[in-house]
Amino acid sequence: MELIEALRSEHELIEQVLGSLRAFVTARLAGQGDPGDGARFLAFFRRYAGDFHHDKEETVLFLALSERTELPLDHGPLAALTGEHQRMGGLLEAMAGLLGGPLTLAEERQQLQSLAVDYSRSLWKHIDAENSVLFPEGEQRLRRFHVRELPCRPMTAEEASAREAGLALVVAYPPQHDPEVHRGDGCIACPSYGTTCEGLEHEWWTDLEWEDMRQRMGSD
Repeated sequence: MELIEALRSEHELIEQVLGSLRAFVTARLAGQGDPGDGARFLAFFRRYAGDFHHDKEETVLFLALSERTELPLDHGPLAALTGEHQRMGGLLEAMAGLLGGPLTLAEERQQLQSLAVDYSRSLWKHIDAENSVLFPEGEQRLRRFHVRELPCRPMTAEEASAREAGLALVVAYPPQHDPEVHRGDGCIACPSYGTTCEGLEHEWWTDLEWEDMRQRMGSD
């Protein structure tokens, strides 16, 4: 499905710019880096990751799963992922005044570091959950209801400019690896698992799907 493939591809760039954000914050805390690049990071995550990417997920993919395959929007994976979008948007806005600021106070430096770590780790795990669970499962369910394609809109000029800024930032600040972030596949990778969502099987599976799984496990 073209839309889902586009969303996966967009994840690849978002992941890279997250690593660059961490490298930028490390540089800023060391008195290095260009404070003006803070605005470019904000533009990328607000306009490209938010207005373009997350908006397509919520208003096209999530809505289609709800309206065409009768999956709930008010609880389970769709509600959990939408809630994560909102929470991460709040973290980004909390960083807004710090990314390009002078960082003269120890409290500001500590806050920026904490916010950047929380934001990047949350979004990396969110991406893993979407790539490994939501996208394959969502596509399978859409096809089951004879939905073969969903609309995929082009970027606006502002969104395209934010994307180009992201590509340049990856070059200027080679992505930093976080050895403490645990990434993986499946619902276990999702930040909402066990808190606001009980996982795909418990939230989405029907009695027929559970029965099919039991039969397959019994035949192994």
